[in-house]
Order: sequence, then C-alpha cells, then structure tokens
Amino acid sequence: MIKGKVDVLLGLQWGDEGKGKVVDVLTPQYDVVARFQGGPNAGHTLEFEGEKYVLRSIPSGIFQGGKVNIIGNGVVLAPDLFMEEARDLEKSGHDLRSRLHISRKAHLIMPTHRLLDAAYEAAKGKSKVGTTGKGIGPTYTDKISRNGLRVGDIDDRFMEKYAAHKARHEAILKSLNFTDYDIAEVEKKWMEGIEYMKQFKMVDSEHEINEMLRSGKSVLCEGAQGTMLDVDFGSYPFVTSSNTICAGACSGLGIGPNKIGEVYGIMKAYCTRVGAGPFPTELFDETGARIRALGHEYGAVTGRERRCGWIDLVPLKYAIMVNGVTQLIMMKSDVLDDFDTIKACVAYKQNGRQIDYFPYNIEEGIEPVYRELPGWKTDMTKFTSEEQFPKAFKDYISFLEAQLETPIKIISIGPDREQTIVRK
Repeated sequence: MIKGKVDVLLGLQWGDEGKGKVVDVLTPQYDVVARFQGGPNAGHTLEFEGEKYVLRSIPSGIFQGGKVNIIGNGVVLAPDLFMEEARDLEKSGHDLRSRLHISRKAHLIMPTHRLLDAAYEAAKGKSKVGTTGKGIGPTYTDKISRNGLRVGDIDDRFMEKYAAHKARHEAILKSLNFTDYDIAEVEKKWMEGIEYMKQFKMVDSEHEINEMLRSGKSVLCEGAQGTMLDVDFGSYPFVTSSNTICAGACSGLGIGPNKIGEVYGIMKAYCTRVGAGPFPTELFDETGARIRALGHEYGAVTGRERRCGWIDLVPLKYAIMVNGVTQLIMMKSDVLDDFDTIKACVAYKQNGRQIDYFPYNIEEGIEPVYRELPGWKTDMTKFTSEEQFPKAFKDYISFLEAQLETPIKIISIGPDREQTIVRK
C-alpha cells in the first residue's frame, strides 16, 4: 500500500471468494474504501466479535471507524434494499451517515427493473442465466442504452422522471406478455428508500477520490462478484452485467490507471459457482457435497446452494493476467483440512487436445486434467502464524505459487477476521 495510490481488491473466480472479510482486514491500512461496480446481488459476509453481517451495496470498510466509504458511479443501487441494509447496520451501532458517501452518477434499480429481470429470464426458457432477480441486468441495460435514472436525478423533478421511466418499462413488459403483477407495496417502500437516501452525502465521487489522492490519502477499491463473471472476459453469457476486473475500478470510480498500485486477487482453496453456466471442475459426488457442507457454501443474499469443485488453475491464470494481479489471497483453506488428497486442475482436454489457456468456449467438450497432492489432515483454524502450517499445506501453497507465478501473501483459515495469516 502506497499513500496517494489506489489498491484494488477483487475476486478471481466466479464470485463468493470472501472479499468482504479481506476488505475488513485490510481497511486499517487505508483512508478510503470504495465499491466500484455491481449491485445488491453481491453479498459480502463478515464475521467478528461473535456477530455476522452481510453487506450488499455498502462497502465492507464501514465497520472500521473514521474511514470514508464510497459507493461509486459503477454501482447500481436499489433504494429500498439499501435502506434495509443501512438500518440494520445502524441498529447494531455503526455510524453510517457521517462515513458513507454515494456517487450522484450511480444508477438506480427501479421496481420495474426487477419485473423486467423476471420477464427476460422467463422468455429465455431453458437458456436461463440464473440471475438473482434483483433487477441488476435491466438497470445496466438502461444505463448502456442511455435511458438510466441516477442518484443525481433525485431532485424537485424526480417524480416526473420516475413516471416516464416506469411507463417505458411497463410498455416493454406488456410486449413480453408479462402483465400479471402488482408493485404497489414494493414501490411504496422504494420511495421510502429514496427519502432515506437523501440523508446521505451525495457526491461527484470521481472528484472526491482524486482530491483525496492528491492530498496523499490511500484508497482501497472493493469489487463485487468475480473475474469469471466479468461481462467481457467471463464465461459469457453466464456472467454479470458489469466489468468485475481491475479496469472496472477505473471506470467505476473515475480514477486513472496510473494511480493503481497493488492488485489483490482473492481465490478460494477450491472453487464454487452460483447459478447457471459452465464449471469444468464441478463435483457432483460426495466430495462436492462435503466441500459445500464444510465451507457453508450457500449464497449470502439468496441462500442458494453453491456448486462446488476442485480449484481450477486455468481460469485463475487467465484472471491474474487480465487483472494484473500483484499478490494473491487464499480463502477457506481450512475447509480442506481433513481431505486425504487434494486435486488441482492444471489444464483442459478439449477435442482431444490438451490446452493450458482459457479458451473462448468452455461450455462443451472440456475435460479437466488434474494434479493430485496429499492433504494436510490438520485442523489449522487456531493457527496464528505460517510457521505452524503442516508441510503438506506448505507444499500446496508452493505448488500454487509456481503454477500461478504470483505470491500468495494472505491465507484465511476461518471466517473470523482473527483467522487471517499474513505471510512474510
């Protein structure tokens, strides 16, 4: 971390890597924590002092006193869900209004965006993407087609603007034969959320962040989802609607690429995925179920079961490349504590040919090529330093570092912020 620089923290797999915990651990080193993309489908779970919190839109640095937290222009925000989330945090004693700033350029998720989400998914039939139904995709669609409603539109003419956008959405829903709905209650709560948001500082976040950088302050950018869900570089079309990679921090906050310092890439010691889409190392057997149970692999927001599998180094290498990752953070190492053997996918067989790069299409004809390593058969959850790691686990780390050509600097051995080991 360098003063006057921006460091970026993001997921390298299909999301759910544990970004929230790591942001919370790293925040003491920074003056500002900023969220740069995504919406309330991303649930960042943090556990400390016997309490568990799930953040959806609010940056994970909110728990560290005296830090500025910014919801950037690249985020899409649902006022009603934001209000619920913020009120829960306020009830637990966290002062949000003095520490949380919202970009005027962030787009608003309307109640009709959620209806459009459901209508579009229904129209896809068997080709469903598996969205969370939060209206995120349609909101980004409106943004890109220059039809969006933004936080900065909350002014004296807001109701007029809202009515025009709602009418346009209802016309689309009618064209899709999606007319059996009643959003009166949702809309009422949504409008309450709009009023609630007015209590927060709404800023031109690009000016605010760059001014902070000029004054020598340090900024940690927090990404949502993971690299393999990036709308350009992920497993399209089974992706999210924003750029989850490091470049997204620049466009989602208004900072120049020359300001980027460290790029922290987060991965699990294995791999998971939520929703539809290809997953070459997915396990459908007892081992996959065991990983899910031990890792409590259920969506923080939706509660959906996560699909589980062995670590896949092919997309990990790709993710490190497109993000310019400088150091790795490995989460949930403890989940594999009691396995006799650990597998890692080092290449793919595709159409009879072995490849070690991430191809255009991984939906069909992909067979993972595994390297098998001995398990460490040790409960590491109470360890406090890397010197305590068993040899087999140290060998696993060395193997991953050699394969990925990037150092693993932080290792998580449990959900609590104290169960985090920073390597020398």
